[in-house]
Amino acid sequence: MPTAAGSSRRERVAPRRKMLGERLIEAGLISADQLDLGLREQKRTGERIGEILVNLGFVAQEQISAVLASQAGVAFVPLDNYLIEPAALQTIPEAMARRHKMIPILLEPPRLTVALANVFDVLAIDEVQRVTGYVVDAVSSTESGILAAIDQYYSGGISIEEVVQKSIRQVEAGRLSEADLAAGAPIIRLVDQIFLSAVQEAATDIHMEPEERVFRIRFRVDGKLRMGPSLPKTLQPAVTARVKILSSMNIAETRQPQDGKINFYVGKRKIDLRVSTLPTVHGENLVLRVLDKSRLVIGMESLGFDEATLARLRKAIESRNGIVTVCGPTGSGKTTTLYSALSYINSLDRSIITLEDPVEYELPVIRQCQINVKAGLTFATGLRSILRHDPDVILVGEMRDAETVELAVRAALTGHLVFSTLHTNDAAGAIPRLINMGQEPFLVASALRAVVGQALIRINCPACRVEYKPSAEIIARAGLPPESIHGTFLRGKGCDQCGQTGFRGRVGVYELLEVTPEISRHVMRRANSRELLETAMAEGMTTMRQDGVAKAMRGLTTLEEVVQLT
Repeated sequence: MPTAAGSSRRERVAPRRKMLGERLIEAGLISADQLDLGLREQKRTGERIGEILVNLGFVAQEQISAVLASQAGVAFVPLDNYLIEPAALQTIPEAMARRHKMIPILLEPPRLTVALANVFDVLAIDEVQRVTGYVVDAVSSTESGILAAIDQYYSGGISIEEVVQKSIRQVEAGRLSEADLAAGAPIIRLVDQIFLSAVQEAATDIHMEPEERVFRIRFRVDGKLRMGPSLPKTLQPAVTARVKILSSMNIAETRQPQDGKINFYVGKRKIDLRVSTLPTVHGENLVLRVLDKSRLVIGMESLGFDEATLARLRKAIESRNGIVTVCGPTGSGKTTTLYSALSYINSLDRSIITLEDPVEYELPVIRQCQINVKAGLTFATGLRSILRHDPDVILVGEMRDAETVELAVRAALTGHLVFSTLHTNDAAGAIPRLINMGQEPFLVASALRAVVGQALIRINCPACRVEYKPSAEIIARAGLPPESIHGTFLRGKGCDQCGQTGFRGRVGVYELLEVTPEISRHVMRRANSRELLETAMAEGMTTMRQDGVAKAMRGLTTLEEVVQLT
């Protein structure tokens, strides 16, 4: 019978840490025979088992790093699609980074995140904490990825101007071809800094525009284009090729439009870029749509609806069937409104399927489908297939043709709740648009529940806003009788925080047209949008202009901004 002392000694024995080979087998990355071959090779060469397995082609370095990270209880971060902010880079000198095979990737004082090839190197982590004064969070990455990132971020100039000058010298010397230049560190760094600038300025689009003598970069911030760097014409081919390589496009094809996408990280934020090229007389024009998931605001209360309109919208989206459509120009936040509506009604007892082009943000529980026209998956064919999957709620990203509209109406009339968008300027214009796309008025009147019209207006910069008095002309154009004016009008005078624009951020202005019995009668007799608007206003609808004026009276925006955009 074992003694108490013997039992105590057994309890104090620490469990054996599993070797790398064992963990690779458990993860299903290699077989026992492959490990045995690797161990025999290790006895012959004395190299590390991980290097041997990679050299034999049994496993990739990224997979080994991921297993080691899991063993250490840290995250694995691939650096090939990660943009490092300059503030983090400045915390550790290049010599230290190369000595320990590490690179700082994120600074959030008092914490500094550092990627290491060997996350078990506690001496290196202690040295970083002592030198920087920050608490170090270690993450794992591949040695090759870290060394490549050190070469990319520490070498050469720090500013865009220095990168440009270095690239120009290489072009003029004729040492590099266009493809080689696009894959070189200066151009890689230049494109990365353009992407990073766009994210830091909260841009929604990056425009790369070829001119006769320059290659101009502009960012769309708060709906307005803002100048970025103007690059020499000699760098246009290399920058264009670099973006096309990142977005998996054919760099040899310059005569046809192409589409692609790029994914990368800035800190903990995942950024998606939707890239589109268009041939012009001076070269390929590129527009990159920036989708920053960390900036997505989902929630009916967060969008800017007034209480009465919000209550009516909730009633509409809680319907068991029918169509709820959102209208507005491109970039007016229609997708965000639909995502908020889906999130509001999302539950485990409902089947929700979406058809989107593109899938901008992923939502839990909801099944989201990406349109692929080349493969034959259009809105119409996708909607036809979705109806066989017994959904309760369907989101169709856009009703852009007669077939899609017909299928959406049919789905609404057979017990499904359908969300979608239309490109019209206001809510009242959606109904004639549906009829003009081939739907009978009685079907539109029966299927349609509500139409949301919306636009985005810029918000006054909170750091520099001051009181002001709008001109009599603007007050008249806003439709404000003098006796109705109340509150304090504010506008931003311009500061460093808002780029001297006076505005920082945007908010929606909304109108909601419910298909009431009176509206239905107008639809049946094909009334025009003006008649529909007048009837809806008589029934209590607040227009986008009225919603915007109310926000201006609260000092949220300027009256001029409301008049211009509504």
